[in-house]
Amino acid sequence: MVGAGVLSLPYAMAHMGWGLGITVMILSWVITLYTLWQMVEMHEMVPGGKRLDRYHELGQEAFGEKLGLWIVVPQQLLVEVGTCIVYMVTGGKSIKKVHETFCPKCTPIKTSYWIMVFASINFVLAQLPNFNSISAISLGAAVMSLTYSFIAWGASIKKGITPDVSYNVKMKSTSEVCSISSLHWEMWHLHMQDTMWC
Repeated sequence: MVGAGVLSLPYAMAHMGWGLGITVMILSWVITLYTLWQMVEMHEMVPGGKRLDRYHELGQEAFGEKLGLWIVVPQQLLVEVGTCIVYMVTGGKSIKKVHETFCPKCTPIKTSYWIMVFASINFVLAQLPNFNSISAISLGAAVMSLTYSFIAWGASIKKGITPDVSYNVKMKSTSEVCSISSLHWEMWHLHMQDTMWC
């Protein structure tokens, strides 16, 4: 899965350097793969054929009916609401930039209006019954993600090493490693768990 997180890799690598950057990416991958494997194993761990298809069901099985919900649901809401806000703002700003690029002489429109346009498009798409209904959009998004990744890669190779640029590591402390690296796959798995097991 290639997404917007790819665009932050150059920034992260500039701050951590090649050695630490690659080490953190591999460590993130190992931790994510291990926790994902645990979740798949716990999917059918309850005797009697009960399947734990949702995080809150897993939390209830581990911590009890009420406590499981109080532990899991707030975290899910935080991730879901935070993700929606970030993508709405990012999408709105992107549409605004496209508008300004293709129509530089047009009257500028406030970013908040573009965010509402992006939210409206998402609202319409959210009314579709399942992911199969938007398979063409998913294919288009995958093609665009790969395209901008290859464009960035190709532009970097074509430009080459710039003479008056410092390629030293920009990280000032080891605490920046934690703020730069994130386990994006965990969030992806949270969103896609229903389609994996249905």
